[in-house]
This record gives sequence, C-alpha cells and structure tokens, in this order.
Amino acid sequence: MKFRIFNILLLVAMVFFDISCKKNPENIIEEPETPVFIKGADVGWLPQMEVTGYKFYNKNGEEEDCLKILKSYGINAIRLRTFVDPSDNPHSGHCSKDETVAMAVRAKNEGLKVMINFHYSDSWADPGKQVKPKAWEMMNFEELKQALYDYTFDVISAIKNAGVEPEWVQVGNEITPGLLLPEGSSKTNFPQLVQLLNRGYDAVKAASPNSKVILHVDQGNNNERFRWWFDNATKYNAKYDIIGMSYYPYWLEGKPDYTTSIDDLAFNLKDMVSRYGKEVMVVEVGGEDGQDSRLSAEENAAKMQNTHDLVAATIQKVREVPENKGLGVFYWEPQGARSWSHYALSAWGNDGRPTKIMDAFLENN
Repeated sequence: MKFRIFNILLLVAMVFFDISCKKNPENIIEEPETPVFIKGADVGWLPQMEVTGYKFYNKNGEEEDCLKILKSYGINAIRLRTFVDPSDNPHSGHCSKDETVAMAVRAKNEGLKVMINFHYSDSWADPGKQVKPKAWEMMNFEELKQALYDYTFDVISAIKNAGVEPEWVQVGNEITPGLLLPEGSSKTNFPQLVQLLNRGYDAVKAASPNSKVILHVDQGNNNERFRWWFDNATKYNAKYDIIGMSYYPYWLEGKPDYTTSIDDLAFNLKDMVSRYGKEVMVVEVGGEDGQDSRLSAEENAAKMQNTHDLVAATIQKVREVPENKGLGVFYWEPQGARSWSHYALSAWGNDGRPTKIMDAFLENN
C-alpha cells in the first residue's frame, strides 16, 4: 500500500515537472527585464529649420529627414517644448499647441518616445526668466492655478487625441527660481510654487495617467542647489515622478572642462535617488560644437572631441545610477546648427551633417 502511494506521488511530481519544463524548457530563472536606456534629442527648432529651407544630410552626405538621421545615431526619444501664445520668430517663437502636436505625431511615426516640456510662458523660461504668458498677467493666484491646469490638460489631451501618449511631461523648464513669477517664486513662496506644480501634475495625470511627470532644475552638478530645491519640494508635498537635470559645463563659471564637474554630477544623480527615492534623468546636456570660424581647425577639433567625451561621460554616469534609476540623457538641439541658429552648443556641422559629437550616442549602447 505504501509502495503504491509512493508511486502515485512520484507520478504526480513528474507530471508537474514536465509541465514546468515545457513552460521553461531550460528551467532558467527569468531575470527582470532591464529598461531601455533613453538617448534623446530636444528638437524644438526642427520644423522652423525645415520651413526656412535648411537641409539635413546623413553621415554619407545624402539628404535625409532629420529624425531618421538622429535615429541612426541611437536616438530613441524626442523632447518638445511648448509655449502658450508664441510669436512667429523662428528662433524664440513657434512651439504652439498645434505645432507641438504635429511634431509629437511625427516622432511617434518614426518609432520615437516623446517628452513634452511646458515652459508656461510665451517664449523661453529658464533660471534667468520665468515670465508669465501675457494672457495670464492680470490673474490672481487662484486664477493662475486654474489657467495652468486648463492649459496643461488641453495640450496633453490634444496630443493623446492625436494618438500619442507622452512618456514624460515636464511641469516647467529649469524651474530653479520657480515659475509664473512672482507668485510661484521658490525664493519667497515655495508653498505657492508647489500648489502650481501640483495643479500641473494633476492635469497631466487626468489627461494621460501613464505619463511620468518631471521636475527640472539646472546645474546638475550642484548638489547643494538640488538638495535645497527638492528638500523644499518634499517639505511642501510636491507631486512628481522623476528629477530632471540640466548639465552644461560651458555655462559654469569660467567655462571649465567637463572633467572638473562630471564626478559632482555623478554624486548628485545617486544622491537624488537615495535621498528622495525618485528616478533621475539628464534632460539637457550640450557642449561646444567645434564650428567656430574664428578658430583654427585644430582648436575646433579639440572642442568637438571634448563635447563628444562630455556626452559619453554623462551617459556613463547616468547608467551607473543604482537599480536602473538613471533613465537617460537628452542633448539639447543637436540638430540646431550654428549656421542657422547661431547657437554654439549643437552637434551639427556647417556642412549640414552630424558631427563626431553624435558618435557618443552610438558608442554607449
């Protein structure tokens, strides 16, 4: 009798083992899938560059769509800024809701993820200026909060209705001083700033629940700056998913080489994760393009190499953040060639082709 029971139990065990092996024939323990590392490009100028006749050429010198060229360098995400009521100036205007929607659709059709960056202004917002949209100037604080919510919800809803789900949404751009000043000042009224940010967060989640909300501060190498800002954000219960950083050694005092600050960036990335439990991303990086007509070929080559190395090092430091919480790196306007934009930190040459700088994205897979 005991022998018979043993045989039955053995048979049952063999059946279950056989089923298990069929599901996983090599009986391998499956590891969690590593998330795709984001290599992005902010391309807000692209439509206007094309409208004004600028031509883009790939590494072989063949004319090609800019987004396809960027993809060939490993770029897998596009960042788009949006202004409230912009002018038609090709350099500091455009990026209206309709234009942003059109670019988001175009990016999705190329298989690229999309980040939307709200400036909450009619033009550039950054650490030096956070100017209210003209239509919002006479609003009181309660009206400002509602306007911010309605505008955010409207833009994200339009993008979703066009068939694009933004992967990330920035509520404000480089908001170290706050936004919609003076009411949303980080220096004089952080609690009101958080109220504005939370209205933006709520609007994003209402329109696109799966989109992750980023709060973005400049000088990613400056840990003291970030601790002060995000300690206050935590104190007043700001709602967000990701900490975004800008990292531009070029704009630091004395324009030092990136090697003097890259370890500070690495420390800050890891500190933000451990201190606040959030994912981190460098949403803007850039360096000198090596296209300065006043310099020798050798000097330009050295500057280009330095920026290439800056990008490579930034990608590596973000990759090294524990638990895959370093999500990725975005270059700001790599295609924004100096010959068109007069901007010195693109990654494009005077010949309309990508430069050596873009190789850093390919080399760090």
